Amino acid sequence: MSTWAPVPEARRSVQVLEVLGIGLGAAGVLAVVTVIGASAGVAGTTTAGLLAFIPLAVVLLGIRWVDRWEPEPRATLVAAFLWGAGVATAISLIFNTAIALGLEQSGRSPFWQLVVSTAVVAPVVEEVTKGLGVLGILLFRHRTFDGPVDGVVYAATVAAGFAFVENILYFAQYGEALAPVFFARAVMSPFAHVVFTAMIGITLGIASRQRSRLSWTWLFPAGLVGAILLHALWNFSTLSVRYVNLYFALQVPLFVTLVGLVAWLRTREAAVLRHRLGEYAAAGWLSPAEVHMVASLGERRRARAWAGSRGRRREMAAFQRRATELAYARERLATGRVPVTAAHDQARALHDLTDARRALYA
Repeated sequence: MSTWAPVPEARRSVQVLEVLGIGLGAAGVLAVVTVIGASAGVAGTTTAGLLAFIPLAVVLLGIRWVDRWEPEPRATLVAAFLWGAGVATAISLIFNTAIALGLEQSGRSPFWQLVVSTAVVAPVVEEVTKGLGVLGILLFRHRTFDGPVDGVVYAATVAAGFAFVENILYFAQYGEALAPVFFARAVMSPFAHVVFTAMIGITLGIASRQRSRLSWTWLFPAGLVGAILLHALWNFSTLSVRYVNLYFALQVPLFVTLVGLVAWLRTREAAVLRHRLGEYAAAGWLSPAEVHMVASLGERRRARAWAGSRGRRREMAAFQRRATELAYARERLATGRVPVTAAHDQARALHDLTDARRALYA
């Protein structure tokens, strides 16, 4: 029987915040979809929603590819998705519409109004509302925010929710030109919002690894500026007659660069796992072979396949997950982050790993 007695933690308040975030996001989605349905009808909104699921599925598969080392808590991911889908879209719809109506009263040319609302107003409003969701996760879920990879996962999840509802809006609004609109948004640019908001996720991920708890106060604005500029560049390019040329000259290389950056960041995560678990191997808690198996995605898959052939796949997955949690807890302690709970987190993670190892080799 386990003798572990965890110290009291403020987890209940975090769970309450997640429930509130999920509820608020769901209410926002319902409100926006209701507005869309009032103009497009039930049939048009349903068709738009079904079509919007196609690019959403592609984006979620991409997020899953990124989030391989240490999958984030599901409740937090659901809250992040609904923040983007409900809160960010509702606020953006209100502000974008109100400002567009104000621009109509300015007396300026329709093209000037279009440029300002599309390439200036929308990027600022949308990236601020999406970015606040990612920032909230950093501030209230900082123990699960372990670096730029986690930042990209959370930012991409918020962006995926936003793009999903925005696609419903566009597909329903432009039903008469549905084919070209679907091609432009679902085929050519399903990851557009992900690329923009990923700038915020990366900088907040850097902030999560700083000793100062206030590092987000300058890193968040830096990421926000980057996201707004990329968003503005994208929206402005869609107004150009050379849109296709700009798409292949700017947007495609930008997306490829982000994929390369994330791939490199994943290799850095592997290095952290190898280094921190190596310390436990040196102390006799793990074997070098176990460290190698946990710090390589390929070896993880082979180990699970081997364990599955012996009816131990679930135990192997649990062992790998606990070892990863221990490595990140060790990293937080060694780098001085989350000093109040880091030592306790490491002790608890080591205890959980011991139990998982015992179950695996039973």
